[in-house]
Amino acid sequence: MFASLHLATWIVSALTVFGVIFRPGRWPEWIFAVAGAALLVVSGLLPWGEALAGVAMGTDVYLFLAGMMLLAGTARREGLFDYLAAFAARSARGSPRRLFFLVYLIGTLVTVFLSNDATAVVLTPAVIAVARAAKVASPLPYLLVCAFVANAASFVLPISNPANLVVFGQDLPPLGEWLARFALPSLLAILATFWLLRWTQRAHLVGTTDTDIAIPRLSIGGRIAAVGLCAAVVVLLTASALGWELGPPTLAAGLLTALAVMIGERSNPLPLVREVSWDTLALVAGLFVIVRALEVSGLQALLVDALQGPLNASPQIGAFAAGTALAFGTNLTNNLPLGLLAGAFTTAADLPRQVMDAILVGIDIGPNLSVTGSLATILWLTALRREALDFGALAFLRLGLVVMPPALVLALLAVLFQPWG
Repeated sequence: MFASLHLATWIVSALTVFGVIFRPGRWPEWIFAVAGAALLVVSGLLPWGEALAGVAMGTDVYLFLAGMMLLAGTARREGLFDYLAAFAARSARGSPRRLFFLVYLIGTLVTVFLSNDATAVVLTPAVIAVARAAKVASPLPYLLVCAFVANAASFVLPISNPANLVVFGQDLPPLGEWLARFALPSLLAILATFWLLRWTQRAHLVGTTDTDIAIPRLSIGGRIAAVGLCAAVVVLLTASALGWELGPPTLAAGLLTALAVMIGERSNPLPLVREVSWDTLALVAGLFVIVRALEVSGLQALLVDALQGPLNASPQIGAFAAGTALAFGTNLTNNLPLGLLAGAFTTAADLPRQVMDAILVGIDIGPNLSVTGSLATILWLTALRREALDFGALAFLRLGLVVMPPALVLALLAVLFQPWG
């Protein structure tokens, strides 16, 4: 009886993840996550109390996401990203390769300090507009930067990817320890992704770009948003250094920045409230319930019993294998649900630090293989389609097979063999 209930839980959970990734009927992802969570409760597979406990597990992540969306949305509405993209195009001085480098640099900074989802959502439209204004031979290389750097640079800091909070949970390392563990792997992943992506796009980086690009005037709100972003970065780095949870200060920074812009511009607050993607929060909450159901069903215990011993017996081999398996697995399940499951596993298991770090690297870099690998890449594709552009899943996979594995291997080797590890 219990075995059949557990099997039913696993089937509902698998179908939910399938719906989130492939969106049958083109319905939004959050509908499948919420429907799957509700089905588990209504069918009696998961008690109400456990479902609420699952939702509560994600409180810090919800606050972090809401704060980051407010920060990024405020900056986007005030034209800060359009300003940065236009400045990059003017600074390229007619060189497509220099423009590629500058877009990659801006994308890295946005990812590091505003999270990978911000790069996909707010930087992509700005890059599209500037690429058209610069009359580039093809906008493709610059748009691919927004997708690939969003994952490659997503573990420089704890705030660079919501998945970082999910994987480590309450055990999130403070900033100093985080940098000691992930600075070198991140640097190698960023550099490898840059060189491989530029090499694959070399045929498009030819000729010259238009240098007569108008840099938009930054409004009062834009300047306030820029100051607010810088202040938010300082606050979040301080909170991370002190080992605090990142959700509350992120939300506070987002609210204060939005409030300062509204006062400075004397604008209506409702458009800023709409900048928060409430359906994304519903998606994450539904997935937290799914993961809680898998924990209650005993899947977590089975994984701990099966894997904890081998991973501890041979940490280096286990770390490399775990990081590689999860990197490719993110493209089958999306890195958010897999990150949630990995986070539950790492919390319950007693694992070597190298294994923990390799798991995070796999979860963060792996999505550069396919368009279904991460929420950031899905959001990037959505941003392209809003501008009547597209990039096929097969074409992305072919490119990902060239770019992702070398970056992954270099980052994992750095995790295993860095001198201070």
